[in-house]
Amino acid sequence: MTAYAPSPTAALPPPPASLLDGNASLFLDFDGTLVAIAETPEAVMVDARLRDLLASLHARLNGRVVLISGRPAEQLAQLLDLPALDIVGSHGMEFRHADGRRASADRPAALGAAFERIRRHAERHPGLRIEEKPLGVALHYRQAPEEAGSCETLARELAAEHGLHFQPGKMMVEVRAAGGDKGAAIRALMAEPRMVSTRPLFMGDDLTDEPGFIAAGELGGAGILIGSPRPSAARYRLDDVAAVRDWLAAGSAA
Repeated sequence: MTAYAPSPTAALPPPPASLLDGNASLFLDFDGTLVAIAETPEAVMVDARLRDLLASLHARLNGRVVLISGRPAEQLAQLLDLPALDIVGSHGMEFRHADGRRASADRPAALGAAFERIRRHAERHPGLRIEEKPLGVALHYRQAPEEAGSCETLARELAAEHGLHFQPGKMMVEVRAAGGDKGAAIRALMAEPRMVSTRPLFMGDDLTDEPGFIAAGELGGAGILIGSPRPSAARYRLDDVAAVRDWLAAGSAA
């Protein structure tokens, strides 16, 4: 097994079109990868072109297309309205299979106390936004970037105090259930009969996607970083959401 570590130079090439062939299993992050990041999670809209593209890829890859997001699985399912797609939510800890199977980690009891501390912090700092999830609580500071330090300090304290996982992200921090990530989800799905012996490709933009890049690489595939160059365990990079959609569209038509 090859050990994958972040590239120190982040000089990553674009993925070749041939990578998305009939032997690929495709794992896709959502925000910042398939759709542009909005001011609030509720502001994101899924257009018909994206739905058609995902449906086309699903058919071409015999169902081996999975959405893996930090969003709750049910929320993502409602946004996409594509019942045939498998969805993994909460950073790899909620599984919503198209065949009706459901699996989720247990909600930590400590999240209630963590939410109250985060709520009080947000009340004192206008512009902060709380997002309560089935397995975590996120604190967004996109509209109050000067509070990045205070938000991170609070989240780290809560994680240490309550045995939760500290999860940094783009303009947000989260405390959530420990014990899983996007990489673990990819490993579990790749063990299923329909995906064994296929090549995993995982596309994502955030630090939360790094475990997925590592898993895809170690399982014989590759991670594809979306966005500006940075140290990453991904092997390839695309500039933005528009480039992702163009690359996927080319692959679905090949």
